[in-house]
Amino acid sequence: MPADQLRNRTVGCKMTEAECERLIAVAERECLTLSEWCREALLQQAGVQKPRALEETVLAEIIALRTILLNALYKLAQGEALTPEEMQRLIERADHDKFRKAQERLAAVATGGAE
Repeated sequence: MPADQLRNRTVGCKMTEAECERLIAVAERECLTLSEWCREALLQQAGVQKPRALEETVLAEIIALRTILLNALYKLAQGEALTPEEMQRLIERADHDKFRKAQERLAAVATGGAE
């Protein structure tokens, strides 16, 4: 790991016992240590965030649904029938590409671009 990427700095603050317990509970719900959760929360507030698995999954499913819907509607609008086999191919193609497309869109948003 390059020296400029080593985590060798500490950021801290004082908290009440109740505040600390609340943060620990939140971190545990997300299956993270308190340190990991705090790092993510601070970076998110600073605008340096990575998408959570849930966000990426939901976006991927929405992208897949959009792909299927637009392709099916386009074919139907042309007056063509959509066979079960064609529908299955649409679903498989959408499922195959959905996570890659979601990651591309999330990366574009993170860098200030938009798709």
